[in-house]
Amino acid sequence: MRATTGPGTSADDSDPGPDAVSSGGGSGTGTSAVVDNSGPATDTSPDGPGPGTRTPGSSTPDTGTAGSCPGTGPGSTTSDGGAHTRAGGSGSGTNSSGTGFKDPSVRRSLALFRAFRREQGDPEACYSLLARDAADQVEAYDGPVRERTVVDIGGGGGYFTEEFRRRGAYAYLFEPDAEELGPKPPAGAVIADGYLLPLADGTADVTFSSNVLEHVADPGTFLSELVRVTRPGGLIYVSFTNWLSPWGGHEWAPWHYLGAERARARYLRRTGKPAKHTLGENLFAVHIGPTLRQVRARDDVTVVSARSRYWPFLASAVVKAPGLREFATWNLLLILRRCPP
Repeated sequence: MRATTGPGTSADDSDPGPDAVSSGGGSGTGTSAVVDNSGPATDTSPDGPGPGTRTPGSSTPDTGTAGSCPGTGPGSTTSDGGAHTRAGGSGSGTNSSGTGFKDPSVRRSLALFRAFRREQGDPEACYSLLARDAADQVEAYDGPVRERTVVDIGGGGGYFTEEFRRRGAYAYLFEPDAEELGPKPPAGAVIADGYLLPLADGTADVTFSSNVLEHVADPGTFLSELVRVTRPGGLIYVSFTNWLSPWGGHEWAPWHYLGAERARARYLRRTGKPAKHTLGENLFAVHIGPTLRQVRARDDVTVVSARSRYWPFLASAVVKAPGLREFATWNLLLILRRCPP
């Protein structure tokens, strides 16, 4: 996902054309273009090929407990940062439709690391595995996504959206950068500003954001928009690579420890092409401590879990160590629960 530059600004400045989708009635007041690759029958809603014909924001069974914020969904845990047992939602075994890995575990972490190493040569395999793993995590904390509304914010080529649809969810992709969508985005993908989503309040059962927060200039506003579109009792999945992580500089990591401009110059010399990311433009120095304090201070969400997304052990413990966590967490996963109004 390419970052929007500030609240209310869209990464896509072109005319959205006849497939414009107006705001769904919440605070999002911009317009968004629907990307339709499904043939001549163009649908102006972000409705993909998931089961049924439900529109985002329509009625859905509330799996949470009214009036109770922590632990309101199936498979959730009320402990802050507590690791779940096995990916799959029931807590009693691995998910047959997912990776089959215990989370956290050495086997899972090694498989993900090997996939990351092959990302440039085989992005399909890399991101398909990551999508299955992320969907496993969502279901471990919140139960099966089947027949539930999942909103994927900044999901790029749509790997996560497609995985949620494969599991029977009504999944919708909102991405601000048309280039990030690639040549074959999911049907019904919407080009939309993450600060101003064209969705009504409380639309989603699950709001999903993988590795996006470090690409937005105003993380607080972005998080507020994720909360707004999530129904009370719904789940919010937020993962990001923090700046002091060994991978914080993205393609020019770990040389970002010596300074962003120096790292970018080294990348240019080594590869012969300019780096994709520029600090302060589409990559921002987001830190774990301030982010945790920010979400814990909110009265509209509770923190179900705060953990390292990829670590094979001590995934929750490392996040509780100030200072050390900024370097050792690598990638922070926050599982939040939307509180009743």
